[in-house]
Amino acid sequence: MSTDHNPQPGSLDQAVLDGQAPYHRRALTFYDLIVFRGSAPLFWRCSPKNFLQMYNTSVGAKHLEIGVGTGYLLSHTRFPVSNPHITLADLNPATLDFTAERLAHYRTSKVVANALEPLPVEEGSQDSAALSFLLHCIPGSLRDKGVAIRHAAAAVRPGGTVFGSTVLSSGVPVTGAGRWLMNNLNAKGVFHNDQDDLEDLRDQLKQNFDDFDLVTRGSVGLFRARKA
Repeated sequence: MSTDHNPQPGSLDQAVLDGQAPYHRRALTFYDLIVFRGSAPLFWRCSPKNFLQMYNTSVGAKHLEIGVGTGYLLSHTRFPVSNPHITLADLNPATLDFTAERLAHYRTSKVVANALEPLPVEEGSQDSAALSFLLHCIPGSLRDKGVAIRHAAAAVRPGGTVFGSTVLSSGVPVTGAGRWLMNNLNAKGVFHNDQDDLEDLRDQLKQNFDDFDLVTRGSVGLFRARKA
């Protein structure tokens, strides 16, 4: 069961719009293979098992997914209840529709949202929120786009969890093949992570949470934070 909420986005940077444009429906059919069987383990040196472990140990009964991709991780997650309520938030209607269809056996709501702007969900209404493989697609440095972490935190109830993952360009090991792909994706405007440093990610988490974990697997930073 799916419900929709489609507010008009505010003033959007063109680079933000360009970053989500490649994720049209036909491309999404190959996304899981390319990302979770291709680039993540082979170029970023991070097994899909790491993402699924984070979801299985972090997700709540009322969950907000910010930047939904294809819903691959949600479709493989063990939720703490049999009928979770999942809110899908993304700028791209194609990814929202694709993911909602994939998760049709759950209660889902779709909202058109820009992670750099306040999210159109009730403050403190969610048990958990995820920003998975999202930050490296948003323009600017982590000092700029860390606002997305703040917006996720605002949506989560006290005691709730914000978690996610992002490909970093410095402060982590990057293989030659990984650097080649990273440069290529940045040149195409698919990635915007050429300034993304591990310590900047840590600083953004410190600014928004008193309690958080940050680990790296290959070139990927994985984080989990608890709202006081």
